[in-house]
Amino acid sequence: MLSLTRKMICALILCVATSITQADSQSTPPLWAPDTPVPSITELIPLQQVEFHSIKARVPEVDGYNWLHGVALVWHKGKLYTSFGHNKGKENTGTEEARGAVSSDGGKTWSDVFTIDAAIDSDLAMSHGVFLSHKGTLWAFMGCFYGKRKDIHMRAYRLNENTNTWDAQGVIAEDGFWPMDQPTRMDNGNWIIGGLKVGGVNPAAVAISHGDNLLKWDVIEIPRAPEVNKLWGESTVLVEGPKITNISRYGAKSLALISRSTDYGRTWSLQCESNLPMITSKPYCETLSNGQRILVCSSASDIKGRTPLTIAVSDAGESTFSRIYTIRGNQAPKPSLESANPVRLSYPYAIEHNGKLYIGYSNDGGRGHNQNSAEMAIVPIKQLQH
Repeated sequence: MLSLTRKMICALILCVATSITQADSQSTPPLWAPDTPVPSITELIPLQQVEFHSIKARVPEVDGYNWLHGVALVWHKGKLYTSFGHNKGKENTGTEEARGAVSSDGGKTWSDVFTIDAAIDSDLAMSHGVFLSHKGTLWAFMGCFYGKRKDIHMRAYRLNENTNTWDAQGVIAEDGFWPMDQPTRMDNGNWIIGGLKVGGVNPAAVAISHGDNLLKWDVIEIPRAPEVNKLWGESTVLVEGPKITNISRYGAKSLALISRSTDYGRTWSLQCESNLPMITSKPYCETLSNGQRILVCSSASDIKGRTPLTIAVSDAGESTFSRIYTIRGNQAPKPSLESANPVRLSYPYAIEHNGKLYIGYSNDGGRGHNQNSAEMAIVPIKQLQH
């Protein structure tokens, strides 16, 4: 009888805890302004005066590289750097390399491609990741794996500006973590990276640093509501004091997933479906210096594919997105970029610099299988305001 009572008490405690967590999940604020209809593709606002550049054209007949994905960008000491995953073979195989380039003229022209890391061990692959320019040092945090996307982890590299080479710092986070957005410093002194935890249901996750020790990170999985399944949880975060919003790719639906933390990312509400349609691709969000929130991906009420590439924005100081602009669609705005019908524009990355938003993304040129070129759009931030 005593044993039964203990079981009943444990079940009651679990039920109450689950109810509190689920209630917290249900009270998560919406992503899209509830009183504003989400526009269709034809109702999206086209951006004007956008500057486009090719970062890396796909030319396997010249360099042998068949696959490219995961463009990242960062400004460091007056230069614009990019990185991406590059593979002469197929996606997520042992021949993947972390590579990049640098521009001295704001992205108009780029250097020859350099290699951040390409493992000698053919079973170890380096791929795409994120950047951080901090205290005069340029860091790269790259997703790495063994074999066919096994034992995924994050490694760190520092640019040696005397030799223009990247010094490996080793494995800094394990547990399947793959970084997806630039580290953001929180008010408690720690840095946070939105990402994906590969394995099991492939949930969204974040990595949190130990202060300014960028070689030690804790990986925290985002819990999910029971109805949220079939995930590929590539995620990005918005930081507002101790309040952190995680926006994640779904797998089952063209809908953004959302979770909130109120303690600097240590615990999270159950990840649930938001009210913002978003294609199943890696999203990227940021809070601009003017207080506007942005979300770059492909969003519209009738979105079905990775075109057009869009940017959803809030008004300054508002927590919900209320307008969606088109960055580009199937037809390239200049001859040096690729066009197709349909073309797939995906895996964006966005950074603000001197009143402009620099957006890197993949363009498959209609080929599929992420046989991408790398492109960049430069958007004057004033265009995103009313």
